[in-house]
Amino acid sequence: MSDSTLVYSSESGRVCPQCEQPLDVCPCNPSAHPKDGPKTVRVSVSRQGRKGKTVTSVKGLRMTSADLKAYAGKLKKKVGSGGTLKEGVIEIQGDYRDPITALLRQEGWDVKH
Repeated sequence: MSDSTLVYSSESGRVCPQCEQPLDVCPCNPSAHPKDGPKTVRVSVSRQGRKGKTVTSVKGLRMTSADLKAYAGKLKKKVGSGGTLKEGVIEIQGDYRDPITALLRQEGWDVKH
């Protein structure tokens, strides 16, 4: 058995390095949009279901659970606000769409709103 991992298959295209499934059906991050590329992240602001409180959501980061948790901490520290990680979605308290977008783009992510 070799230590190599599959990253591309002629049958399905790009493959998730963790689960070796096609990226459009990758179970590693349920928040990833199926039509987005591996470096595409969606940032949005919402108030619904939060008693009028604003929350910035970051969806589609294709990382392991441990990496997502660490990255959520980094984003919260950068903007100086609290937040959580729920089902692969980073939620940060407040409207921090612009600073989070700038940070993600600086780190090489393709950001959509």
